[in-house]
Amino acid sequence: MSLVQVEIDQSVATLTLNDPGRRNAVTLAMCDEVGAAMDSIEADPSVHAIVVTGAGSAFCAGADLTHLGNSEEEGLLAIYEGFLRIGRSPLPTIAGVNGPAVGAGMNLALICDVRIAGRSARFDDRFLQIGIHPGGGHTWMFQNICGPQTTAAAVLFGEVLDGPQAERVGLAFRCVEDDQLLVHCQAMAVKAGAAPRELVIRTKQTMAEIRDVTNQRAAVHFELGPQAASARQPAFKAKLESLVAKITS
Repeated sequence: MSLVQVEIDQSVATLTLNDPGRRNAVTLAMCDEVGAAMDSIEADPSVHAIVVTGAGSAFCAGADLTHLGNSEEEGLLAIYEGFLRIGRSPLPTIAGVNGPAVGAGMNLALICDVRIAGRSARFDDRFLQIGIHPGGGHTWMFQNICGPQTTAAAVLFGEVLDGPQAERVGLAFRCVEDDQLLVHCQAMAVKAGAAPRELVIRTKQTMAEIRDVTNQRAAVHFELGPQAASARQPAFKAKLESLVAKITS
């Protein structure tokens, strides 16, 4: 049985962790399959966005830490490679959190560009509760998304956030009914297909790089080059001509 399934439709690749009997817990074998799936998705020029979700009733129950081996550092990096590989994708990513996202499974949700939660979602930090320090960039990602107070509540005090709570604190962009979760994620993701693929990729790159820019004037100049380059592309010129025709007709 494949531990990762991929379906492509309307410019969207849906990557599903497929080990529901183990609540989609991350193993080294699953990490390998995630890497291969991502390579295949990114090589497909028709794909403009990725939805990540889990089979069954869980998003991802965390990492199988029995794989650490003789070197804890190397073992941890190996088991984290699955979600780190998704985080390195140049394509926009949406996590469709369909149930518990625990520990490293929460990292998988955090590393995606957008999180949509089903009502049954459960964002469960749990690192300290099992006696291990958070890893995989967890505290950095969490604080950048939600701020220090929400992060402290979840990491230090073990607060578990359900779907509506996650939406309220900004951990999830939106909370939807469970039976509408994938439909909503895919409908949102397909909007990336309206723009040229390279423009989508370049814009995501800009959003990552511009975090280091410290003022608005610098941001204007930072975006100027890629915006001017996009204005020279045939796709923009065609859309502009179509818009002008509608206005003047």
